[in-house]
Parts: sequence; structure tokens; C-alpha cells
Amino acid sequence: MSNHNSAIQQMITPLSRTRAGLAWGLLGVAAFSFTVPFTRVAVESMSPLFIGSGRAVIAAMLAAAALAITRQHLPRGIQWLRLAVVAVGVVIGFPLLTSFALTTASASHGAVVIALLPAATAVTAVIRGNERPPLRFWIMASVGALVAVVFASLQGGGTIRLHWSDLLLFGAVAAAAIGYAEGGLLAREIGSWQTVSWALVLAAPLMIALMIIAIVERPPTGTPTQWAAFAYLGVVSMFLGFFAWYRGLSIGPVAKVSQVQLTQPVLSILWAALILREQLTWQSILAGIAVILCAGIAVRTRHSRTPPARPKDANSEPEPVTQRSGQ
Repeated sequence: MSNHNSAIQQMITPLSRTRAGLAWGLLGVAAFSFTVPFTRVAVESMSPLFIGSGRAVIAAMLAAAALAITRQHLPRGIQWLRLAVVAVGVVIGFPLLTSFALTTASASHGAVVIALLPAATAVTAVIRGNERPPLRFWIMASVGALVAVVFASLQGGGTIRLHWSDLLLFGAVAAAAIGYAEGGLLAREIGSWQTVSWALVLAAPLMIALMIIAIVERPPTGTPTQWAAFAYLGVVSMFLGFFAWYRGLSIGPVAKVSQVQLTQPVLSILWAALILREQLTWQSILAGIAVILCAGIAVRTRHSRTPPARPKDANSEPEPVTQRSGQ
């Protein structure tokens, strides 16, 4: 009887942990999904340089307090250089590039292009980790990128060309993908939220300088709603959202939780319609669905790949099958 109860407990525990991981991951993604619409709200009256740098300064102050209160050990040696890569991608590149891009691009347009991020992160992680995924991974990642480029080029007022805001959005995707991939590897050594926090602190001097320049050039003004949107970007999008997201990844399984990110562009497009009253076109809907499907297949293909079978000795016993989850 005790053996039976033990077996049931072993089945329930992984299931409950999976649900907890998915719940935390979905909470983090829900927090991130407001980033594009709220950036669009803030740039209506504030300069994109102030928004991109100011939100990082707010998050850096919170990160410094969290690191001090919990008495985290300082990173060592090469870890600082890797943190610099994370900072350039996630703290500096993505916020600044998206802020400048959304001065002209709509939130729904930006959400469709940024939907490439899960696939781009997977590709970067594959290259960084010297992985060899199947051909289908590269095909779906390439198709997703092609769909996003075609969608962006067809939104230029009837002419097939990319606007400068589209180039900024693609640059933001590339920057975030590099930062996420390197941050995911570094998080195994110094911790998940600690990685983001140290990256914020490392980039703080530069971001403070940029914020001061932005204030001198154009003193920030805005309505209470616009200031609230800016505060959300600094407190939630740049800091608290990462706590929930990395908490979900740490509970795992990583392969399942990471795919929750595919819902982010859907939510962002929905918020753009509800909050900003942006009209959803059939091109945006179809392109968003296509990019998300391609990214989902690419991510799932990478996570589900199995190592090549090794030749077995005739006298050897069969190896037990174990379930693995990949980053």
C-alpha cells in the first residue's frame, strides 16, 4: 500500500511543479506583453531616449536594492564580460531601439515583428551552445523571419520597402535574442534574477548619463496616464516581470515554460486594440499567426530533439529511458 501511495505522490509532484512553472511563466509573459503598448503611450509626449534610458535607471535602482538586501556575491572574472553582453542586449539595445521605433510604428505592428523573438532567441542559443538541431528548425525559423520581413515591408503605404522603424525593431529583436541567450547560460552560474539585476547595475552609469542628456535636451512632460505607463516600463517590464519569468523557468520544465513566451505577441496585439484603440487589420492578424506558428515549431523542434543513438554492445543491457528538458 505504501508503495502505491509513493508512486501516486511521485506522479502528482512533477505535475504540480509543471503547473506552478507554467503559472509563473505566464505571469511573467503577461507582464511583458504590456511593454509595447505602454511604450507607445509614453512616446506620445516623452522622448524615446528618456524612456529607453529612464526605465533602465528605475530598474537598476530596484536591482541594486535587491542585490544588497539579499547579500549576493559579486560576479567573477569573465562573468562580468558576459554580463556586459546581457546588458547591451536586454538593458540598452532592446529598450532604446523599441522606444525609437514606436514613435512612428503602431503597437500592433511592433508586436508582430517582435513575435520573432522566441525563434531568434532559440537560434542564438543554438549557435552559442554549438547545438546541431534538425533541418526543420532552421527552415521554420527562416520562414518566420521571412514572413515578418514581408509583413513589415508591405506596411509602408503600399510600397514594398522597410521603414527605418522596422529596421529598429529587427535590431531590437536581435539585441534581445543575444541578451536572452547569454543570460540563460549565465543564469546557471549566478542565478536567474541575479543575472538581470547585475546587468542592470552594470549598465546603470551609461543609462544615467543618457537620461540626463535626454532631460537637458527635452524636459519630460506627460499626462498621469503617460507617466504611469513609463513607471510600468521601469518597475514591471524591466524588473518585476523578470522575477516571475525566471521563477517559472527555474521550476520548469524549461522546454515547456519557455514556449509560453509565444503568447506574448498575441496579448500585445490584444492590448493595442483594447487600450490604444488600434484597428486590427487582417494582414496583422495573419502575419502574427504565421510568425507565432513558425516560432513555436522552431522552438518545439529544438527542445524535442534527441541525441543520436549510440551503437550498443550485444552483451550490454538496454539503457533506461529518461525524460529530458532542454534550455
